[in-house]
Amino acid sequence: MKIGLIGYGKMGKAIERIALERGHSIVYKIDSKTTIDQVDLSLADVAIEFTQPALVINHIEQCLEQKTPIVVGTTAWQEELPYVATLVTEKGGSLLHASNFSIGVNILFNINEKLAALMFPHPEYKASIEEIHHIQKLDAPSGTAVSLAQGIIQNNHQYTSWKSETGSWPETNPHELPIQALREPDVPGTHTISYTSTIDTLTLSHEAHSRDGFALGSVIAAEFLLGKKGVHTMRDVLAF
Repeated sequence: MKIGLIGYGKMGKAIERIALERGHSIVYKIDSKTTIDQVDLSLADVAIEFTQPALVINHIEQCLEQKTPIVVGTTAWQEELPYVATLVTEKGGSLLHASNFSIGVNILFNINEKLAALMFPHPEYKASIEEIHHIQKLDAPSGTAVSLAQGIIQNNHQYTSWKSETGSWPETNPHELPIQALREPDVPGTHTISYTSTIDTLTLSHEAHSRDGFALGSVIAAEFLLGKKGVHTMRDVLAF
């Protein structure tokens, strides 16, 4: 499979290495020196996009215009998803997006939803989320933490919304799920869901050891998307 990389930072380089290991080829790399307007996007069977929220919609539009399937790993743009989904339909294109491509994290999403439903009859347990990432990460809380929060809210009706917190845990609205976002040097990503009562604490956690899990998942997603139409997520890839 011929893969185009839109974004060639640390993540793009990890994707390139793993794609080559899996027998694929890289036909272009778009970065600050080689812009998307300088590249024939249709040269790729699938493009993989990891850039910035301000750039992603233009990248999606350009790929759909050139009939290039696109896997999107950039986060903090999903409020535009209705527009993007309509565009995918209009162009007869294909797109796969995820807040996190790690296989382990997507299994965590599934377990998180089941645990939230189990905890609903037990209001004495208060839920919270903590996420830790490297200091270069622009969005806070992370897209993964937001996805975890949405999974809890949809399955545990004690909570109606989430709120980003910094520093120590403050008193919060009992129906508001707190997310604490921490930034530290050289941390690929850790996410922890806790249910705390006066008696005990139940914890569910995922710690990434490197970017390789995200990179591998995005390549697997590209392999899945080849030849398909419409909007897909990692739930489709993993058949959850």
